[in-house]
Amino acid sequence: MDCKKLEKRIQKIYGNHIHVEEKEGNVVLTGTMNSWEDIVNACAICVDKKRRYHVVNDLKLEGTELPKMRLPKIQDQALDRRRPDVLIIGGGISGASIARELMKWKLEVLLVEKESDVAMHASGRNDGEVHPGIDLGKGTLKQQYVIRGNRMYGRICRELDVPFKRCGQYVGMMHWGELLPACLYAWQRKHICGVSDTRVISAKALRKREPHLNKDIKFAIYNSSAGSVCPYGLTIAYAENAVHNGAEVALDTAVLSMEIEKGQIKSVLTNRGRIYPKLVINAAGTFAEDVAKMAGDRFYSIHPRRGTNAILDKKVGRLMGGIASWKTLKKTAEHTKGGGIVHTAHDNLLVGPDAIETYEKENFATEKTSIEHNFQKQRGTVKELSEQDIITYFTGVRAPTFEEDFVIEQGRKTKNLIHCAGIQSPGLTTAPAVAMDVARMAAAMLASRQPVAENENYNPRRRGIPRLRELPLEKRNEMIRKNPEYGVIVCRCEEISKGEIIDALNSPLPVYTVDGVKKRVRPGMGRCQGGFCMPLVTKIISEVTGMPPEEITKSGEDSYILFGKTKAGDVDDI
Repeated sequence: MDCKKLEKRIQKIYGNHIHVEEKEGNVVLTGTMNSWEDIVNACAICVDKKRRYHVVNDLKLEGTELPKMRLPKIQDQALDRRRPDVLIIGGGISGASIARELMKWKLEVLLVEKESDVAMHASGRNDGEVHPGIDLGKGTLKQQYVIRGNRMYGRICRELDVPFKRCGQYVGMMHWGELLPACLYAWQRKHICGVSDTRVISAKALRKREPHLNKDIKFAIYNSSAGSVCPYGLTIAYAENAVHNGAEVALDTAVLSMEIEKGQIKSVLTNRGRIYPKLVINAAGTFAEDVAKMAGDRFYSIHPRRGTNAILDKKVGRLMGGIASWKTLKKTAEHTKGGGIVHTAHDNLLVGPDAIETYEKENFATEKTSIEHNFQKQRGTVKELSEQDIITYFTGVRAPTFEEDFVIEQGRKTKNLIHCAGIQSPGLTTAPAVAMDVARMAAAMLASRQPVAENENYNPRRRGIPRLRELPLEKRNEMIRKNPEYGVIVCRCEEISKGEIIDALNSPLPVYTVDGVKKRVRPGMGRCQGGFCMPLVTKIISEVTGMPPEEITKSGEDSYILFGKTKAGDVDDI
């Protein structure tokens, strides 16, 4: 790499206060800039995807103190002096799937997550698309894993009892002049990149399948392997199956620092005590770089990227049976798939996301401009889209490296460490394949220092909570006869019974919050967004756990629903 040449190029744009140098085989930028966008752009200039080095950002944002990681309030010694074989940091789709795969061996596995539930960050805040991999060039880790991961989804979701639909993806084109390039592009993706289901279909075939698509679309690139899954539901299922097979998940547990000795992680300090793992897996999402720094093994940087999605009422689910967007083959400067419309695994429509660079790793606020941008763009896909059909919206923060690829490898300087970092879209799709490889890597590393035997009692199957609304009437009546609680409807929008909520509270990984129940069995996911059922869910949590209603939260610390009695009534009357 020619750092002097890179430095001159950047200084020509941003001034002589920016410095570029090579350190340990990577490019490191130092100096001060007054715009986060400029910092991202300066680092992007240094990327050379043909040469395998990383860009490390040590630039400071002038006049701004970057937000510190939010920490749980709980302070105890519940995990003090624990000595697991493997400590996994991060309870997203990566951490949960790796934990499950590791249970194929006789290992003590501990997963720590700083939030009150798994899938609280990017893994619970994305569009749920299982990507075919059409937009990824050959040679990247993303491209290698997306094809493998996509092919595994049918089996994985059957084993974990998670709804999954291979509904297909359509990328519409508006101009006949793009037909030849589109055909060549589809051929290249099919025959060179291995996305074997890629083909171009006519407007007639497209209208037959998706009659509500914009009539201006002349043809489309189609992939039948694309699908939709509930991202937080899958993450929860992975974690529950890991626990069922012997893993432990510690929520409200944040990693604070590490003790490094002779190139090894000797101990990890958390707010719940000091842990002494033999091996650490860094699956910390936007905080992966921070964990790498604690471990003395920072050789990449994460630049967070916000994305906002809107969920529409099920009544407009008829507008789209699959996944669709419109595109142009012209290159753009945007680091985004451009968003689209997804028919979700639960039969809503999802619109989004956009892509906005940010230095705030935990700012999940939704901006009006993001919603407006998404709808304006996706009316090019379906003209009938209306913001009046929105029932909720959410924002997630992705965790890309500047190279826009994954980091999946053993620590470079710290030897009992594995990085699973830079996991952004299509990280949900790649998770099954990535987890398999990371678990094998971990088992091999441990086997060099201790016997590692296969777990003959490993059970890949998870029995999910019955989804009564999807059952035939006869089967549903039979279940109600056995357990009358299944006949008490709590959420009218989603037809969720009291029995299903009680099942969620008795699951392998129960979370005693309203949102924890919501993610597991969907009360509050409908049009009213919990306006009617939230008090009833709160009451059921209280009944099952014995917690006073005023101590129950919506989604963890400080999100209290009730604050005590009023003159007009009593908390026991909810």
